[in-house]
Amino acid sequence: MTDAITLQVVGAALRGVAEEMLASLVRTASSPNITERRDASSAVFDPAGEMVAQASAIPVHLGALPDAVSAVLAAGAVVGETWILNDPFAGGTHLPDITLVSVVPGASGRPLAIVATRAHHADVGGMRPGSMPADSRELLQEGLVIPPTRLAIGDAVDAGIVGILLANSRTPDERRGDLDAQLAAQILGARRIGEVAARVGEGVLSEAGTELIAYAERRTRAAIAALPDGILMARDVLEGDGTDLTDIPIAVIITIDGDQMTVDFTGTAPQGPGNLNCPAAVTRSAVEFALRVALDPDLPASGGTLTPVRIIAPIGTIVNARPGAAVAGGNVETSSRLVDVLLQALGQVIPLPACGQGTMNNLTIGGVGPRGPFTYYETLAGGQGGGPDGPGPSAVHVAMSNTLNTPVEVLETSYPLQVVGYRVRRGTGGRGASPGGDGVERRIRVLVPAEVSIVSERRQHGAPGLSGGACGEVGVNLVRGTPVPAKWAGRLGAGDEIAILTPGGGGYGAVTEP
Repeated sequence: MTDAITLQVVGAALRGVAEEMLASLVRTASSPNITERRDASSAVFDPAGEMVAQASAIPVHLGALPDAVSAVLAAGAVVGETWILNDPFAGGTHLPDITLVSVVPGASGRPLAIVATRAHHADVGGMRPGSMPADSRELLQEGLVIPPTRLAIGDAVDAGIVGILLANSRTPDERRGDLDAQLAAQILGARRIGEVAARVGEGVLSEAGTELIAYAERRTRAAIAALPDGILMARDVLEGDGTDLTDIPIAVIITIDGDQMTVDFTGTAPQGPGNLNCPAAVTRSAVEFALRVALDPDLPASGGTLTPVRIIAPIGTIVNARPGAAVAGGNVETSSRLVDVLLQALGQVIPLPACGQGTMNNLTIGGVGPRGPFTYYETLAGGQGGGPDGPGPSAVHVAMSNTLNTPVEVLETSYPLQVVGYRVRRGTGGRGASPGGDGVERRIRVLVPAEVSIVSERRQHGAPGLSGGACGEVGVNLVRGTPVPAKWAGRLGAGDEIAILTPGGGGYGAVTEP
């Protein structure tokens, strides 16, 4: 058994490997989506595919990565190989998120570890530029689907596979640069794993990985056991899936029994014709994120976290859609609402903040500019909920998103777009003893004809307040000054403007009037 000091040293080293992989990817990628927004993640796994360590990156990426690694191993990956996938029904999230998985060999030639990266590529084909169409009705409309596929053996990359990806993107040069950056991060991660093993020994590395996973399980069980046994329920809605504006219910029943928990989404709406459907891996991500936030933010981010948790997500519902369903919005919007519902339920026994903005405010603009085709994609910040410890922060990414914004200077240099307004929407957070944070307003003028897609939420129902706090103000989408629905796709002419006004967070606690 590894002693406590060695365990902490090895655990820190493996987290360092994951962080360095992410830093390498961010610094060497081509697209602002990765270099500026940091829409990418990385993690280290044991040879069996259990997550051991991760970088501090994108929650919706990281919670689904174990399913991707499992799919690659099931497809026959062996030491020295790197595999690629983006299939949401094989551990992916949505099609722009491309995952690379490498099996790292040890000195004996047997698997020593697995490293993985996931990065949002700003265009992988489909019916609209940016591969985030608000109006998709099936998965194939959202882009190229890549099942688990061998991409490289050692340093020898399969040019045919790369060629297929580039041929299906409107921005192939940018895709090649981002993919090369991912491959370099994989190579770096494998090298660093070898260096850790050389310092501590492969046996110690393997044993430490197993014990880190077991430690995460023990910590999670202890946190659950500290809660009162019982049943917690919550319910919220999505504001239509783009086919109509009818609210889509999401319900959860959480049962706490000793050191175990059941999270049951029975009662949630069936999968729909639009793209708010979630693959099971995304639902798993939302559950893991919510539990880590609510139970203990310092829970180790490893495979043991969900061992004491049973997830019931009935097949054919919006939280476990059948293969082939459109999912572009499920990854970003449904995952956000799942977190809201889970935290509302857990907040009945744990002091938690009110709901944040509950949306990623996805904006995609694409067309052909003076330098050729372009695809701009961004998720926009909003308000976080106020809580028992104070007001919610303003202009931040909330819940399943952990990205940054695209700086105005980079946006205008990289795309034929002009930012004509960018400000905090003062006073849009819900009133309360601890008010919710405020949203933002981003106004963009397109300088060439372009296609636009908006996938957003909280345009009809504000983020709920808590303990007497008021709801946050809803968001607004404007095209040429005219309001459009939360999910909208269309064309703009040169000189047209689009504005995204993001929601505020819910308030916490009743305001005592003087």
